[in-house]
Amino acid sequence: MAHKSLVAASTKPLVLSILSHGKSYGYQIIKKVEELSNGELNWTDAMLYPVLHRMEKEGLIVAEWVVLDNGRKRKYYAITELGKQEREASKAQWMNVNAAFNALWNGDLNIELG
Repeated sequence: MAHKSLVAASTKPLVLSILSHGKSYGYQIIKKVEELSNGELNWTDAMLYPVLHRMEKEGLIVAEWVVLDNGRKRKYYAITELGKQEREASKAQWMNVNAAFNALWNGDLNIELG
């Protein structure tokens, strides 16, 4: 199970990255995160929807209600240009962190401490 602070730090970049592949709705985003993390990240509605609303207010995503064939409404989210810029900035930061961990964990660095 992922640590809460790691989940919190990764939420926005994950949502933006998922939406960069096309529109999606909340439950679909939750299931995609679960699938991508091999079940390690278990997001809930109560966790995701406040994040989506905040991202919408920040202009990173937009929401649109769609009426389904059965008459039900579903709210779809899509990434904006500002969201794409934020995703690229986040991607660069996460790639740098990942490279540092890979170097440390794979013994690619010769580090002397003390």
